[in-house]
Amino acid sequence: MNELTTDLKLLHEATLNNLKNSKANNTLRAYKSDFKDFGAFCAKNGLNSLPTEPKIVSLYLTHLSKNSKISTLRRRLVSISMVHKMKGHYLDTKHPIIVENLMGIRRVKGSIQRGKKPLLINHLKLLIDTINEQKTEEIKKFRDKSLILIGFGGGFRRTELISIDHEDLEFVPEGLKITIKKSKTDQYGEGMIKGIPYFSTENYCPVKNLNKWLEISKIKSGPIFRRFSKGLSLTDKRLTDQSVVLLMKEYLNLAGIENTNFAGHSLRSGFATVAAESGADERSIMAMTGHKTTQMVRRYIREANIFKNNALNKVKF
Repeated sequence: MNELTTDLKLLHEATLNNLKNSKANNTLRAYKSDFKDFGAFCAKNGLNSLPTEPKIVSLYLTHLSKNSKISTLRRRLVSISMVHKMKGHYLDTKHPIIVENLMGIRRVKGSIQRGKKPLLINHLKLLIDTINEQKTEEIKKFRDKSLILIGFGGGFRRTELISIDHEDLEFVPEGLKITIKKSKTDQYGEGMIKGIPYFSTENYCPVKNLNKWLEISKIKSGPIFRRFSKGLSLTDKRLTDQSVVLLMKEYLNLAGIENTNFAGHSLRSGFATVAAESGADERSIMAMTGHKTTQMVRRYIREANIFKNNALNKVKF
């Protein structure tokens, strides 16, 4: 009997570990952060947060709707539901009191999503020129330039970008192959390979700048985008995804570009928008960005073509 109990305990621990590993660490942190806010709302109002019930969740969504976007409400709902599942509780997120309340909020607020601005070619060139003008060591310039250019050229998510190791790189006559071991839409680590060709202008070429960075830094293995310690000594520590945002905002500011509406995602959306403007079809864009559905890519294409395919162009004044 004791042996059976021990086996069940081990199975229970292994199952909990599987549940944790089914989601990326960033996703789990987001769930916990969202649920913490829900817990605070419930505690303040004397309500149960775990397990909870649809009526309480609906009240919370109404409370949030005063200062939050519809997308935020939907994300919080997913987080509350996932925490319940991981703790062994059932929550009916399809209950009419939740669904119809969200529909009502959406009608009142509208549901248009105003994303961060894409980093377009003129911004990209200005950023690189600004980095070149800085009075700092070449090693820092080439790290920052290659980070931004590779991020844009490969349509990378921030977490994908900082996760690249030297072992993931393969320089070929056509350019550079980068193996992505795992991403947001590839939780099981099936991987994908992105190809970045050489650009005609060396100053803005992701491949040539990265090659120069690796040469100067003497990185032969491990993370390619690393932190500096004081005195610009290169460490073996990987940059964080937040570093990408901070670096971009720093150089945008130095370039005289208002940076409030730009974020790390601006590199990825910038690639998709510029590719769409240049006539790339949605499949080729998705092959690079790793989008699993066409919804967001079609949005980039629509925005890129807002003047190109404008009916008013046919009107003669």
